[in-house]
Amino acid sequence: MIPGDVVDIPEYPAIVKSRPIAGDNNNAVLLNLDKIRHFNFIRDDIPFRTKKDILIGRFAAYQQHRKHFFELYFGHQLCDLGSVVMDNDHPEWYSKPISIQQHLDYKFILSLEGNDVATNLKWIMSSNSVAVMPLPKYETWFMEGKLIPDFHYIQIKDDYSDLEEKLHYYIDHPQEAEKIINNAHQYIQQFKNRKLEDLIALRVLEKYFTKTNQGL
Repeated sequence: MIPGDVVDIPEYPAIVKSRPIAGDNNNAVLLNLDKIRHFNFIRDDIPFRTKKDILIGRFAAYQQHRKHFFELYFGHQLCDLGSVVMDNDHPEWYSKPISIQQHLDYKFILSLEGNDVATNLKWIMSSNSVAVMPLPKYETWFMEGKLIPDFHYIQIKDDYSDLEEKLHYYIDHPQEAEKIINNAHQYIQQFKNRKLEDLIALRVLEKYFTKTNQGL
């Protein structure tokens, strides 16, 4: 087993929490190793159309791609951004963390990958807000690689250049955003059956030990 954030494919088969989506990733055998932190589904009673027409983003903006987003959109009228860690070069970015419930006042929630997957994606997809993110590069037990752009989430370009266009479109077409929300809700249902999830995990382990000749 390889603990922590896995951003490369192991040389030999190993149990991992996350893996790259692209390429031959068969040696990286996914298991739900961080269930408490990552698999957090919520209840949201606020209808999409009553929420603020703004993209909310609160996370640690220390990776270069996250910093780049802040450089482009911090202070933008369509965005409410804050980094929960202090950046000496940009102290104005700092903001205290806010609760998940406070995020739910906004129609759009930014979900940028960090070292690997974005931790907040699961609970966003269980809410009545919409996740906004580029095409994911990493996946976990949640099968981020199976998510369909503009069907399960709002996709933006890797350089973030089409953010305004995408937000304006879904503000002007709330019925399209609500379709995405419904699709996201349907997607997460498969992870809510704990008995089935445990059974699948057990079968994955059994197959892993069999294929690697380790036995149980």
